[in-house]
Amino acid sequence: MSKITKDAVIAALSKVQEPELHRDLVSLNMVRDVEVEDDKVSFTVMLTTPACPLRARIESEARQAVMALGAKSVTIKMDSNVPSDGRARGLLQLPVRNAIAVGSGKGGVGKSTVAVNIAVALAQKGACVGLLDADIYGPNLPTMMGVSHLPDPEGDKLVPAVAFGVKVMSIGFLVRPGQPLIWRGPMLHTAIRQFLSDVVWGELDYLIIDLPPGTGDAQLSLAQSIPLSGGVIVTMPQQVSLEDASRSLAMFRELSIPILGVVENMSFLQLPDGSRMEIFGKGGGQQLADMAGVPLLGNIPLEPGVRQGGDEGVPVVVSTPESAAAKVLVSLAEKIAASVSVSALK
Repeated sequence: MSKITKDAVIAALSKVQEPELHRDLVSLNMVRDVEVEDDKVSFTVMLTTPACPLRARIESEARQAVMALGAKSVTIKMDSNVPSDGRARGLLQLPVRNAIAVGSGKGGVGKSTVAVNIAVALAQKGACVGLLDADIYGPNLPTMMGVSHLPDPEGDKLVPAVAFGVKVMSIGFLVRPGQPLIWRGPMLHTAIRQFLSDVVWGELDYLIIDLPPGTGDAQLSLAQSIPLSGGVIVTMPQQVSLEDASRSLAMFRELSIPILGVVENMSFLQLPDGSRMEIFGKGGGQQLADMAGVPLLGNIPLEPGVRQGGDEGVPVVVSTPESAAAKVLVSLAEKIAASVSVSALK
C-alpha cells in the first residue's frame, strides 16, 4: 500500500462538494490543518456557519473520501467561520457580520417568538448572536428572554443583557413597566440609531432584529441606519394575515432588503389521534412565498409550549427542544444562516 500524503488528502477532499455552495471544500478554503501519520489522518473542516444544516453530510462525505485512500483512522474537527455579508456598518463599534430583520404585516402573528427562538438556536450552535428589539412601542423581548435589567454601563455606552448566550437590547429595559412611549418619528429614529451606536455589542456573527409590526417609521429608520443582510417575513395561514404580510414584503423590496423567506406560524394543531386541525386556514405562507418567489422556510405548529415559553422567559428551543415547534424553529435558524452564508460567498 502506497503511503498517504497531505497532497493526496487534499486532492481527495477537492472532490467533496459543499452542497449549498456547489463548490468543493478545498477551493472554498474550508479544509485546514491536514496532518498525516502513517495511516492516520486528521484535518479541520471550516464551515461557513456553526448552524450548518448539512454539517453531518459534509463530515460523512469528507471521511469517506479520505478512507478511500486507505486511511485506517480519520479525525475531523468541524469548526466554523461566519463570513461577513460585506456591508459596511460604521455605526457599530465592532463588526456585525450579518444583520437579519424579522418582520410581519401585523401584530399577533408570532414575529417576536420567531426572532427570539432563531437567535437562541443560533447561539446554541455556537454563533455569537445579538438580539435587538426594534419594537419601540411594544417591547416584549425582555419578558420572552427572561431578563429584566441591563448590566452596569461601560462609560457612556450601554451593555446588553445576556440570556441563553444571546446579547439582548430593548427599550423595555429603559422604561417602567406599562409606561407608554408616545414618540414621533424623529425620536424613534434617534432611539434606533442609539441602540446600534451606543451599545457595546462586541463582535457578532448575527444580529437578529425584531421589527415592530407594519411598515412605519421604525422599519424605515432601521433600514437607513444599518445595512441588512436580509429579512424574514412571518405570517399566519389565513387570507387576512397574508394580505398584511404582503405589504411587509413589499416594504422590504422597496428598501432593497433581500428577502430570505417566509415563515408560517400557527400552521396547525396536532391532535392526539395524529390528525391536524387547521384552525387558522391553510396555505397562506406557501402562497405568499410563491407570490414573492422566495422559499417557505417552515410551518410552525400551534403548541401550548411555545406560548408558555414566551410568557415564562424560556424560549421553546430551550424548554422543550424535542417538541415539533422547537425542531421547526431550529431548522429555520439553520436555513437562514445557510442562506446568508451562501449570499456572502457569491
